[in-house]
Amino acid sequence: MIGPMELRIFCAALLLTPAAWPQAQPPDTLVSPEVHADRRATFRLRAPKASQVTFFGDWMRTGTDEKMTQDAAGVWSVTLGPLDPGLYLYTFNLDGLTIADPINPRVKLRSRTSASLVEVPADPPALWQARDVPHGAVEINWGKSKVLGGQTRWIWVYTPPGYEKQRGRRYPVLYLFHGSNDIAGGWVLAGCANFILDNLLAEKKAVPMMVVMPYGHAVPFGSPREAQAKNTALFEEYLLKDVMPLVESKYRVAPGRPKRAIAGLSMGGGQSLSIGFSHLDLFSAIGAFSAAAPADFETRFAGALKDAARLGVLWIGCGREDSLFERSQKLSDLLTARGIRHTFRATAGAHTYTVWRQYLGEFVPLLFR
Repeated sequence: MIGPMELRIFCAALLLTPAAWPQAQPPDTLVSPEVHADRRATFRLRAPKASQVTFFGDWMRTGTDEKMTQDAAGVWSVTLGPLDPGLYLYTFNLDGLTIADPINPRVKLRSRTSASLVEVPADPPALWQARDVPHGAVEINWGKSKVLGGQTRWIWVYTPPGYEKQRGRRYPVLYLFHGSNDIAGGWVLAGCANFILDNLLAEKKAVPMMVVMPYGHAVPFGSPREAQAKNTALFEEYLLKDVMPLVESKYRVAPGRPKRAIAGLSMGGGQSLSIGFSHLDLFSAIGAFSAAAPADFETRFAGALKDAARLGVLWIGCGREDSLFERSQKLSDLLTARGIRHTFRATAGAHTYTVWRQYLGEFVPLLFR
């Protein structure tokens, strides 16, 4: 007969027996994405119970997709390309549900839904790629907003190489805004703004500067249209009363209008135009990339247009395949008719970070000269 003590010893021994341990699942060795030497890329999704899976990449025309094929193991795949060197966003659509690639750790967070990232490297490394140069730092700041009812919001800040060591130096600031349905970190996660700045500085093509990237949805993304119409005005107040004071109290910021620039893409491009022209006393340079320029720009900023000669840099760019191209073209035509010095870059490309990385690389070297 086994007593209580013997039973406890028996159970302990059983737990120490490898056969009694729960068997871990073997690791999934599926690879996705797989970028080939010829710059084609294969994307895979293990979904044996799915009836249909399609693929969309941001280099493709909006509204289109690529059908994926399923093998005997239940893995769906598609091979596309060759792709130009770049960093691209992509998603799968599994029986009507759009998802990110579940085995790719490079995720592009957004205000709603997420996507995955695939990098097709350039040789030699492009401006947006990490090179063997001194790197700046990207810090996430959390600040409570008085303007937005006490919300705790994040602000991403890039400081250039040497910032920590050169404690007596103050730096000019570029306030850089993302687009609709993006997040504060969009310019880093997909725009590679930190690497672009690092590389320009290493090549001595830009002035060392800080880049401040706040969250641009002052009104929650997905709110009714009437509420969304107030977003730019509320974001302007948030920027001026919360973001700028926080940055100027924590970082070694060079004071004054000549050391302050503002730029953005899409929604953020519209914000940079609206806020910049409303505060020519605060900003000396404005950049608008594929901007959602206000339709009533001429009447709303009639007074500011008379004073726009104060701007050291006014830079507008948009891809010809972008649905916002006409707005940018009209804005450029207006500025030309008014005799306002500016740059208008009409390039190939659609509404993607592939275009916006190029624009940032052209805009930054013009600042604070």
